[in-house]
Amino acid sequence: MRQYSALPNRPLQPRTGVHGPSQVLPPRVTLDDPALAVMTDFQKVTAFTIDPDVSVDTAARVMRRRNVHLLLVMSGESHVLGIITSNDLLGEKTLQCISSRGIARADALVRVIMTPESRLEVISLDDVMYAHVGHVVATLKAKGRQHATVVDEDASGHQILRGLFSCSQIARQLGEPVETIEIAQTFAEISAALK
Repeated sequence: MRQYSALPNRPLQPRTGVHGPSQVLPPRVTLDDPALAVMTDFQKVTAFTIDPDVSVDTAARVMRRRNVHLLLVMSGESHVLGIITSNDLLGEKTLQCISSRGIARADALVRVIMTPESRLEVISLDDVMYAHVGHVVATLKAKGRQHATVVDEDASGHQILRGLFSCSQIARQLGEPVETIEIAQTFAEISAALK
């Protein structure tokens, strides 16, 4: 049997960081470039997640620290329960929760403010594979959304969240703003907007 020698050890230096997965997106794109050129791919980068039972203030701190505008709300079994965006945290949803429940902002939980999975719409990776950046921009504008989620299927045929499109990311890569107007999708959202 072959003998192996131990590898040399050395002390860990102060302020040592940790490598993370990285996806390098092209710095500039046009509307005719492949849609994949602007998709955050969760096979290449870590999705930022949050527990549903933390406060909205904690979610806001996580977003600022990670420099993102959306967090996936995950169950203990690693299933998507919903999403929460910076617009949710700063907008009417949080204010309505606080006033209707008579609670302090610090007591408002992500699970109450998030958009639940039952209300999320997704785009199939099969469609994204043949789409262009222009298709993604048109989809975000048509839906009045800042983000769009992309799903693939696992070996069992179940959906698995594969990636994300973000207006702010696309705008950076296009070098021009991508304007979308938030559209109320339910009667409750329309009524809340009219109050």
